[in-house]
Amino acid sequence: MGSPKSRATPRGRPETGGGIGGEFAAIERLRRRLPGPRAGEVWIGDDAAVLGPRQGRLLLTTDLSVAGVHADLELIGLDDLGWRALAAAVSDVAAMGGRPDGAVVAVAGPPETDLDLLYEGIAASSEAHRCPVVGGDLSNSRGLVLAVAVMGHVEGGPEPVLRSGARPGDHLLVTGPLGAAAAGLRVLRAAAGHGSGSARRGSTGTGTAEEKLVEMAHRRPRARLAEGEAARWAGATAMVDVSDGLLADLGHLADASGVGFRLDQVPIAPGATTEEALGGGEDYELVMATPDPPSLEAAFTAAGLRTPVPLGVCGADPSERTLAGEPTTPLGWEHSWR
Repeated sequence: MGSPKSRATPRGRPETGGGIGGEFAAIERLRRRLPGPRAGEVWIGDDAAVLGPRQGRLLLTTDLSVAGVHADLELIGLDDLGWRALAAAVSDVAAMGGRPDGAVVAVAGPPETDLDLLYEGIAASSEAHRCPVVGGDLSNSRGLVLAVAVMGHVEGGPEPVLRSGARPGDHLLVTGPLGAAAAGLRVLRAAAGHGSGSARRGSTGTGTAEEKLVEMAHRRPRARLAEGEAARWAGATAMVDVSDGLLADLGHLADASGVGFRLDQVPIAPGATTEEALGGGEDYELVMATPDPPSLEAAFTAAGLRTPVPLGVCGADPSERTLAGEPTTPLGWEHSWR
């Protein structure tokens, strides 16, 4: 649906020509064309839809992974693509503070696609995230596309954590350092460019320990399910996963909540740059808003999780979006649509 002037590199910044609009504007346009949610439910506009009665709320989300857009198969293996596709969808459930119950995976691709290798990664991710694959579909197509739908739930206690609940004065925290996945992509590209062999299994087989860590962060990201549930029980008012980049995803939270933000610091993963931490995406760490950081930190400690890292605070002026006192420049991934 793009034009010859539009090209998106795998999880880099899309290069756009005239007449191309943004993904987020397109989503909002489509949302307005569709019926609104039933009372007490949340449909388009958050990480996952919230359905069903107040107790035992159902979560439903879907995610696409397209070879050449979300992943470069000259750099990673089909098994890595399968892992990443499931992890990305599960992360949406994590961002609501829920648990996954199961997934359906639809695959469309050329007949020569190695489905066994692809599903080796899907199965490994399914086991790691405790999200069984319960069905799906197969079809032939020119390019390789995975569509993953995940159903999950929250049961008892607080409601699912939406993007829209942050209030002025709430503190912003993140579950871990950022930029590792983007740094891993950079390392893989550099290794391929120097002829060290990217091998479609994905590993360069060379490099420092730091380079291998960020490479794995790109190839095999993990959804923060335990962290999301701990945050929900600790009273987090809003939450979003860092899939498109910190500034992009925090911007979604701020837009939905009608607040601004003042960031004091951003934790940068070893081996990553500041720009990768701010706009790289696919780390799947969770950004959380809370009026009570000590309670959030105590809940993480009690669950045996890493202590969340303070980022800053939410402000009353929605236009205020700063880092260390300076206005932020929008960074992150956005697909292009007319």
